[in-house]
Amino acid sequence: MNTVTNPSTSDPLLSREEAIAILNTPDENLQKLVARAELLRRKYKGNHVSIHILTNARSGNCSQDCAYCAQSCRSNADIEKYRWVADEKLYEDNTFVKDHHLSRHCIGLSGMNFSDGEIEELAEKIRKMKKDGTHLCCSIGFLTKHQALLLKEAGLDRINHNLNSSRSYYSKICSTHTFEQRVANIKMLQELGYEICSGGIIGMGESKEDVVDMLLELREIKPEALPINFLLPIPGTPLEHTDMSGLTTAYCMKILCLARLLVPTADIRCAAGREVYFKGEEKMLLSVVDSIFASGYLTAGGQGIQDTIQTIVDAGFTYEIESA
Repeated sequence: MNTVTNPSTSDPLLSREEAIAILNTPDENLQKLVARAELLRRKYKGNHVSIHILTNARSGNCSQDCAYCAQSCRSNADIEKYRWVADEKLYEDNTFVKDHHLSRHCIGLSGMNFSDGEIEELAEKIRKMKKDGTHLCCSIGFLTKHQALLLKEAGLDRINHNLNSSRSYYSKICSTHTFEQRVANIKMLQELGYEICSGGIIGMGESKEDVVDMLLELREIKPEALPINFLLPIPGTPLEHTDMSGLTTAYCMKILCLARLLVPTADIRCAAGREVYFKGEEKMLLSVVDSIFASGYLTAGGQGIQDTIQTIVDAGFTYEIESA
């Protein structure tokens, strides 16, 4: 039987059945799977790890009902809410990215839709930050084509829009918009020339088949960055009492390995949950992923920058310098 390969990379093209089998890999065979994924990590990403800083630029009061999110309309989580983060905080974070030679400044804004005036206001902030030479990525819901072009003219070149789960499971976690709307938004942004950051959240009650189907959708999208978040149940959200016992380090690693095998050229990012589910296993983690956050995740805390850098160095990797 001939092996099917990806024509753009010459790497093996896994079938859905093969992908499901990878998530069912016996734990005693995990190291072989990690070694297989590491070959692709080294081939496309070398020994570098990209570090990203995330600023919560607009917090809370979101009209969407995503079950996992502290900022959603059905969340009672005790979080700070504001229309715009203070300019001082936004620009300080951007300077921090520049001064520490980090890979990218990621900016999150709660909400699904924004007025043209709000987008113009954001564009002005982007223009100012781009003067530092930093790479920027915005997570900003659903843009119109006009709004996306405004931000592109201001210098924004990457947008985050996660699929979050599979097409069949999506309605279980959100009812105020659809999976199809997310895919259509991403395609529109790609047509305008944007780089795409798109991934998902693991641990929301989905099956292994759902995880595979989400990653297969992402293989079709071909995002430049693919972040995988491992759920941190937040008090006050519908998923606050979710049983997380199934998210073992081994299972989480199998998912990251599969992401690398399916979308080998993307920056595979271990995002939320890194400090919880991979504590003490950073060397194994970084042998598969090449991108991480430092200093927190929107409404959740995280490992500080110096400790993050030390973690990378101790694991035998270097952190990548992309910003000017």
